[in-house]
Amino acid sequence: MALELWLSLLVVCVLGALSPGPSLALVVRNTMLGGKNAGLATAISHGLGVTLYAAIAVTGIGLMIVQSPMIFSIIQYSGAAFLVYLAINALRSTGTTIEFEQRQTGNIKSVNGWRDGFLIAFLNPKLALFFLALFSQFVDVDATVQQKLIMIATVGGIDTLWYCLVAYGLSRGPVLERLKRNSAIVDKITGVVLIALAVRVVI
Repeated sequence: MALELWLSLLVVCVLGALSPGPSLALVVRNTMLGGKNAGLATAISHGLGVTLYAAIAVTGIGLMIVQSPMIFSIIQYSGAAFLVYLAINALRSTGTTIEFEQRQTGNIKSVNGWRDGFLIAFLNPKLALFFLALFSQFVDVDATVQQKLIMIATVGGIDTLWYCLVAYGLSRGPVLERLKRNSAIVDKITGVVLIALAVRVVI
């Protein structure tokens, strides 16, 4: 792949990762509830989910998802249901007073970051549409396996790196302390945002 084409893909991936959405809300919340390790698990598993969709799109399997209304609808509504599930948990939360130091891991609330991060990415069929549209600008009939792997690695790597930085940054310094003091408010806002996103998926 030519350097200028790869740089164009890199810019699009960075802008896409920086765009706020349910993934960012989930990484923030899991970091607040479970500490740095839970946040990093969420970030890495989200990156794996994004990488999987990128691989599906590059190999052309994503076309089947887009062209099959039944498969698309199943994934779409499953994603909406998962967002509602996360939203209900957030709205029911009364906040957290946990400490995020390593020595106090026994007091950290159980958070399944590996599950949450992967599912919020994988149950978002719009990723298939996005990657099909994106990769159509970069893939041609003569594209080699190496070129496809570079595109997949770029997409997954940027997504994982960004959310890992978010999780690490929140687990250090005064930022997380302020969020913890206002965690109940943050949870309520997160719940409302997730419900709004879920409603947007099905309308």
